[in-house]
Amino acid sequence: MNLHEMVTAANNAFIALPWIAGIQSRDQYDELMELADELVEDYEKNHTLIELLLPVLHKYEEEADEFKEFKKDIDAIDPAIAMLRVIIDQHQLTYSDFKNEIGGKSLVSMILSGERSLTLSHIKALSLRFGIDKAMFI
Repeated sequence: MNLHEMVTAANNAFIALPWIAGIQSRDQYDELMELADELVEDYEKNHTLIELLLPVLHKYEEEADEFKEFKKDIDAIDPAIAMLRVIIDQHQLTYSDFKNEIGGKSLVSMILSGERSLTLSHIKALSLRFGIDKAMFI
């Protein structure tokens, strides 16, 4: 491909995919998220466009002010508490369901509220029961 063909192809790409140079608004981001959802339904057919789209979405999420507070909150969450909450949600468990791995409901409640921490023995027991790598709690 010569220089003229590359310039023409790039110009055509910018016309067809105006977001390729970056997302300009929340509305454009929302539209592209919908497009991504649609594209992944047939990844094999759409993988080239997906590979162009995902870095643009990621960059917007990393730089947009609207996501900064969310990222800050996520980064502040204790991984052990987050993993325990995921287990509870995914398996539809109650605090009482952790009697063998953690102890009574009150201890589970204190751990989830940040008053207490999971111990190494708690993590080992949870890892064994749910088939989760211990590192996911750290």
